[in-house]
Amino acid sequence: MKKIGILFGQERSFPQAFIERVNSKNVKGIQAEAVTIDKVMQGAPTEYAVIIDRISQDVPFYRAYLKNAAISGTAVINNPFWWSADEKFFNNALAVKVGVPVPKTVLLPSKQMPDDTTGDSFSNLAYPLDWEGIFEHIGFPAFMKPYAGGGWKNVYKLENREDFFQAYNETGQLVMMLQEAIDFDSYFRCYGIGGKHVKIMHYEPRNPHHLRYAAKHDVSDAKLKEMEDLVLKICNSLGYDFNTVEFAIRDGVPYAIDFCNPAPDAERTSVGQENFDWVVETAANFAIEKAKAQKPGRDNLTWGTFIQSAVKKKKLA
Repeated sequence: MKKIGILFGQERSFPQAFIERVNSKNVKGIQAEAVTIDKVMQGAPTEYAVIIDRISQDVPFYRAYLKNAAISGTAVINNPFWWSADEKFFNNALAVKVGVPVPKTVLLPSKQMPDDTTGDSFSNLAYPLDWEGIFEHIGFPAFMKPYAGGGWKNVYKLENREDFFQAYNETGQLVMMLQEAIDFDSYFRCYGIGGKHVKIMHYEPRNPHHLRYAAKHDVSDAKLKEMEDLVLKICNSLGYDFNTVEFAIRDGVPYAIDFCNPAPDAERTSVGQENFDWVVETAANFAIEKAKAQKPGRDNLTWGTFIQSAVKKKKLA
């Protein structure tokens, strides 16, 4: 029997619906359940062929558990090694390299020095930074957000340089990035699952939370296909099995705004019944596919084309 486990936190509707949907398919030799952890011993395999991770971004213990499971052959969705190394600023840089439009973005050092450092620790950092050059490149209005953050925590919308310095002074030891604000005509949030399945959802981030998925935007089929292709390019480059990508369309160009969401919101009350049904069905089918292909004791993780290309080049060198 191959078990598919789901590791989750406070969310309830998606995990339970996922388990029920997998089991309702009655696939011989495959069963889904909530993950149970009673001990974690180094190098010891788990009882799960596949684990869908919905919570380790908030619980370091779970992240360590998943890495230990992965080295013994569990197919973890998403790859816990890559997710640990990943962050939003790098994702933007990678997007530029693979031809995905993104807002202009600049990395900023933390306003306060990290613990156990002094001014000497920053001998290579110019002081002051070229603020005028940075502001000229990004422009205003702009957004400032943590370079590795999520969940809209510590995000600031800034109208001018005075707003910037006031907000920057509040960020403490957080490493931030300053990003061009895209004055968009329409906005979309897109699920990407398995590197091949895409669900494009009309979305309006300026609406109250419960009305964001009620938006309807008038866009061509060609533009929808362009966004679908960009979702697949992003997810396959990063090696994300389960992700959401947000696009802000300005003057016909879909800018990828937020595309580092390997535990994206999938609650029924948030995304609506139609989107919920799609993500449950697609995630269930993909998890079953991964379980069938899983080979115990081997690397069953998904590695993005960015990593795969680097390994291939090294082998050919």
